[in-house]
Amino acid sequence: MRLRAAAVVAALAAAFVASSPRAFAEPQPAATAALRFDVKRVRLDNGLRVVMLADHTSPTVAVDVVYDVGGRNEERGRSGFAHLFEHMMFQGSRNVPRGEHFRLVTSHGGMLNGTTSEDRTNYFEMLPSSELALALWLEADRMKSLDVSQKNFENQRAVVKEEYRMRVENAAYAPASIRLQELVFQGYWPYEHSAIGSMRDLDRAELAWVRAFHAAYYAPNNAVLSIAGDFDEGEALTLVKRFFGDARPQPDVPRFDPPPLAEQTAPRSAVVEDAHAKLPAVLMGWAIPPSHDPENYALRLAAMLLADGESSRLHRTLVREKSVAIEADATTDRNRGPDAFGVTVKLASGARAPDVVKLVDAQLADLARVGPTEDEMKKVRSRVRSGFLLGLQSNFARAQRLAEMELFRGDASLLNGELERFLAITKEDIKRVTGKYLVPHRRSLVEVKPGQPAPAERGERGDKR
Repeated sequence: MRLRAAAVVAALAAAFVASSPRAFAEPQPAATAALRFDVKRVRLDNGLRVVMLADHTSPTVAVDVVYDVGGRNEERGRSGFAHLFEHMMFQGSRNVPRGEHFRLVTSHGGMLNGTTSEDRTNYFEMLPSSELALALWLEADRMKSLDVSQKNFENQRAVVKEEYRMRVENAAYAPASIRLQELVFQGYWPYEHSAIGSMRDLDRAELAWVRAFHAAYYAPNNAVLSIAGDFDEGEALTLVKRFFGDARPQPDVPRFDPPPLAEQTAPRSAVVEDAHAKLPAVLMGWAIPPSHDPENYALRLAAMLLADGESSRLHRTLVREKSVAIEADATTDRNRGPDAFGVTVKLASGARAPDVVKLVDAQLADLARVGPTEDEMKKVRSRVRSGFLLGLQSNFARAQRLAEMELFRGDASLLNGELERFLAITKEDIKRVTGKYLVPHRRSLVEVKPGQPAPAERGERGDKR
């Protein structure tokens, strides 16, 4: 449903099970059964959580620093600050002049970037294993002494506004995706607004507000440092303590304690005219339990049954049999808090949106009434197994996944049981959650009509480049 991070991150992460199900290859059950990560977890005196996973099969190392701050932590009228700092963090610190972070990493054979979501902000480097110290030193320096100056603030505010124009105002279907997010989480600010913020809030932002936001959240006791790849754990921990050990903790990190999401009792809808859309489209969304909830796992499998490949239910019905669509997709946002289940259908020439909605509703009702077949369950489990392996092949993917597991669920080693949580889902589970959550009165719908765009005011998350 929601717009995704930039392609560089998707290419590196290779996407875990719910991220890009169509990329799944054939399963490798024997390898999956033997896959167990020997995760080491340490907490420094200043509160920094350190996660390490050594693997000497490739001479590279990934470092990922994830801060527990995202769009959900922002105040009304001050949206987009987490995304702004995704950019600000590359503008220099006490020992690293502006632009030097990029130069040092790339000149030593590495790559780097950062991403922002509603749930967290992360910064990462991928380097030859001999350059681990460089990555750790760079991350520690900006954690301890970021240059939050008026000059850097004004410069990066302009960059973010340009990114907004490119990714939202001038991107087909982007305003509709954001409008759907607003409808699904209507009245629930943490996820109702997108992490890129709004042009109005960016224009109104003051340096004092930005500095206060940084002081509140960008501290070692509000972060996880993850290292994965070819390194010695003892040597790495010595470096971590040397570079990060004197980072000062923030004793008063604001607590995130929102009220529960109110239950939706009637459908919501909107129409978005989009000058950049070549075809009409229908976007549907439903609020569902958080990503760690067992029912969420079942709903992720339901998304795969509905739209994973040409044999999936929506593709078979809408594209092949009825010829009312050229493309159908289903996914979840994987939020820490209340999550969203989304279906997107791009209509074929001459198709009517109400007819497409009825066909989607019919498929959901059938899945809720009858449930998946044995063949469908066999297929989805095979793709989950292979997707789990492919999604954790690179050192960066492992570093990011472990950091988020530590941050979101309190223990990175829980990754070892993640595949089993999916495989434990039964067809009765899928049948039940589909009938419980994916029903018409809980649905939000946005119809996209090619035409003149309405003034855009909201945006999506992304990276700086």
